[in-house]
Amino acid sequence: MDGYATVEKKALILVAEDEPDIADILAAYLERAENRVVRAEDGRRALDLHLSLKPDLLLLDVQMPRLDGWQVLTEVRHRGNTPVIMLTALDQDIDKLMGLRIGADDYVVKPFNPAEVVARVKAVLRRTSGEDQDASRRVLRFAAFRVDLEEHQVVVEREGGRERMLDLTLTEFRLLAHLARTPKRVFSRAELLETCLPEGEALERTVDSHLSKLRKKLEAEGVTGVPANVRGVGYRLGGA
Repeated sequence: MDGYATVEKKALILVAEDEPDIADILAAYLERAENRVVRAEDGRRALDLHLSLKPDLLLLDVQMPRLDGWQVLTEVRHRGNTPVIMLTALDQDIDKLMGLRIGADDYVVKPFNPAEVVARVKAVLRRTSGEDQDASRRVLRFAAFRVDLEEHQVVVEREGGRERMLDLTLTEFRLLAHLARTPKRVFSRAELLETCLPEGEALERTVDSHLSKLRKKLEAEGVTGVPANVRGVGYRLGGA
């Protein structure tokens, strides 16, 4: 046969589930759908495999030994943007909201149809593939500005193709870049303090001060409402 056959890369799915029967079923359906599967029986093992294997998507049970799903999801989000679908037997709105607020991409309630889970996996991978391409270029885009992680610049795009680079402090840039990675997610002040101000500024109100100054600089260039304050919770990049 002339030429070379194109081989599509199979997605690697990390299934973090401590119930062996459920893990077996999920693995079987996912592999039948041409995915590769690796399994973790507890939260600590899930984080270790996530770090070493860098899966394309994480199916994450909420109730697991050693570390629960919320703890695993929080750490995964600190590391980056791996798509995460939460699995839980708790069909309560508060749990769904918690998962989505921390940064889950989807939420499935047990008992579930395994074929539906596979469909959700495909949908999330399709939806996030464009974000992965942007991440590979190390440029994050939101509204009328872009954050260039390589050049360490924030550029506001104005009407008529004009551009203006913002004069930001290192902390302001860190905060904006962190929010821009997952613009719909709400970050608590404590999370932003730990991630973006690691040099010992220990007061959470310090985050408010930096974000207030950042907002004023963006407003001066015509970008309003960014970052958005979610009362009683924290901040996200844009509105709901």
